[in-house]
Amino acid sequence: MDYLSVAYGSTSATDLSRAFDIPKSTLHGLLTAMEELELIRRDTMGRVSLGPRPLVWTRGFISKSNLVNAFHQHFDTAGRTANDPLSQFTITMTVLDGNDVVYIACSQANQPLGVTFQIGMRLPAPFTATGKAQLANLSEADLSTRFAEAFPEPLTQYSVRNWLQLRQQLDQIRARGYSVDDGEIREGMICLGATIRNHDGKVCAGLALSLTRTEAKAAKIEVLGKALTRTAGDISHLLGAPGRKG
Repeated sequence: MDYLSVAYGSTSATDLSRAFDIPKSTLHGLLTAMEELELIRRDTMGRVSLGPRPLVWTRGFISKSNLVNAFHQHFDTAGRTANDPLSQFTITMTVLDGNDVVYIACSQANQPLGVTFQIGMRLPAPFTATGKAQLANLSEADLSTRFAEAFPEPLTQYSVRNWLQLRQQLDQIRARGYSVDDGEIREGMICLGATIRNHDGKVCAGLALSLTRTEAKAAKIEVLGKALTRTAGDISHLLGAPGRKG
């Protein structure tokens, strides 16, 4: 299931057999049982992808998550009003899971972005605004352990290429106060990111705003970045974080 969750698209039984060194006869039995439980799906060519059952479990977890509740509490009340500078943009929230981020909440805007953010979606943290924002709060030793020897394959021509480039970006984020993903997960789309803190004051999630490149004027980016940071502070406040950023 972990293997399929990070595979983009479907995977052949041959790939699975090779990856886990499992005889095809044994694998066939496992896949048949998993298909009956709706853990996986197999298409007409026999290729394997995740099934709908994990989404049911995900919904059960998310329904009990304080993070998601705080996200919706903010955007169902204070957010999405005419006076809110973020109201016309897609807003997402992720948590860091290893070297990836997982999307746990989303408030979609009406304008097309070329990407539909879905709950449970997973992307490499170094390329996303929420990932960069959260990584910027980790220690140098932790970051070096994560990325010095292995780095994810770029998603676009603009994706950061290595650990040294990422370090430079993280220094800029710490100085600026919010992160920027400039076409790193989707060309033509820019995302800004800020961190959310829990009752212990520790970073527990990232909040991002997405807009198209045509909207991304320098002055507007600065205004939106500061507004996003304030909003992240408001959600942190709902979680009981000490103080209030922004």
